[in-house]
Amino acid sequence: MLAAAALSAAGTDEVIVLDRDELPQGPEHRRGLPQGRHAHLLMAGGLDAMEQLLPAARLRKRLLAAGAHEIPLSSGMLALTPDGWLRRWRREGPAMLTCTRALLDWVVREAVLEQTTVRVRRAAVVGLTGSADRVRGVRVAEPGGDTDLGADLVVDASGRGTRVVSWLKGLGLSGVRERAVDSGLVNASRIYRVPEGAERFPLTVVQPDPFVSRPARSAMVMPIEGGRWLVSCGGSRGGEPPADPEGFLRYALDLPDPIVGRLISGAEPLTDVHLSRSTSNVRRYLEKLPRWPEGFVVLGDALATFNPSYGHGMSVAAFGARVLDRELARSGGPGAPGLARRVLRGAARAADPAWAMAVGQDVLYPDVRGGRPTVADRVVTAYTRRMMKAATGSYAAASVIWDVTSLRTPPTRMFRPGAVLAAVAGSPLPPSVEPPLTPGERAVLRALDRTGA
Repeated sequence: MLAAAALSAAGTDEVIVLDRDELPQGPEHRRGLPQGRHAHLLMAGGLDAMEQLLPAARLRKRLLAAGAHEIPLSSGMLALTPDGWLRRWRREGPAMLTCTRALLDWVVREAVLEQTTVRVRRAAVVGLTGSADRVRGVRVAEPGGDTDLGADLVVDASGRGTRVVSWLKGLGLSGVRERAVDSGLVNASRIYRVPEGAERFPLTVVQPDPFVSRPARSAMVMPIEGGRWLVSCGGSRGGEPPADPEGFLRYALDLPDPIVGRLISGAEPLTDVHLSRSTSNVRRYLEKLPRWPEGFVVLGDALATFNPSYGHGMSVAAFGARVLDRELARSGGPGAPGLARRVLRGAARAADPAWAMAVGQDVLYPDVRGGRPTVADRVVTAYTRRMMKAATGSYAAASVIWDVTSLRTPPTRMFRPGAVLAAVAGSPLPPSVEPPLTPGERAVLRALDRTGA
């Protein structure tokens, strides 16, 4: 939808979004989103990109009005890292928005359809038409047989399930280099009603520990619209969370801190536990092909797919759409020579920092498939861990982490002089072995706890 908004803003005569799902009329789950029932975080950098693409839509205001929550990273989050609890600070910093993926999709879709001439058509694309020099359109599966739909520019934003490599082969373009790094992560999620009195309890996350040669295990309690908590547990190969309710609770209680399990033990569940296993990092290096057809662009998960536990996929997709928007403005329209190649390269550059962060951590877990940490990975990991350890009690170090993870700045922010000084200086405060709760929050936790923990 964001790519369609960019094309519409460029004055394109007709923009059609083809989707094989029947799109819901409200914020409801749909089949085409394998991770749709799990936690999604809209980072500050991603929201900035979305608002630049839809400046009149006031997306942040729309999302908040629809029930999304704005979480300041400095004060609105309880986070247990491998090196201890992050302290909370009464200072400004970047914020993220939390809501269901269904709500975010619906709000963005409504904004695009209200403010542009974009049309949505239900259809399954089965291939590209044209040649290795220029894509002329797509082939669509219809009840009565396949139909060709012509286009000046085709954008593949079909996500993790893209068939772009086989489509390119059909045009005579082969040799796409792909890399997959799969930690075997399984996500398990369940929605609860927020208990009375806990409406302002902070987002709570127990992060996985990649430094102990054991499977990654994590959990999060995230506020979403409708007075609900979305609770997600995640475990890599050998440490997967179960799908039964009792096992789900037990999994959360068995983490290095049982706070997530204590919270949900006194909350009313509203759904079953939903599992998802489609979580590998996949990078298709399309931009490195020696030939690339005019009239064809690939964005979002179709280009680079990330382990969803890092919360970067939606933001990186928005960055790719923003690249398309800028190149359309510079080139004068979708038919400009070289446009597709420039967009592809720009989208790849926008995806690379998130790819490096995700893969750099996933290769540390046991039994990962598709990669092992290199010497360079270990050096960067050692420095990053020093920064994280400092961030448990240093505002300067914490602000570096917030800027990078919220995708407001590139990872090179970690190596600026002030950041290096903060990492070397370390934390001026001792590590906190207790979550940094206010007295009121502590009382809420005690009242909810049915575990005796």
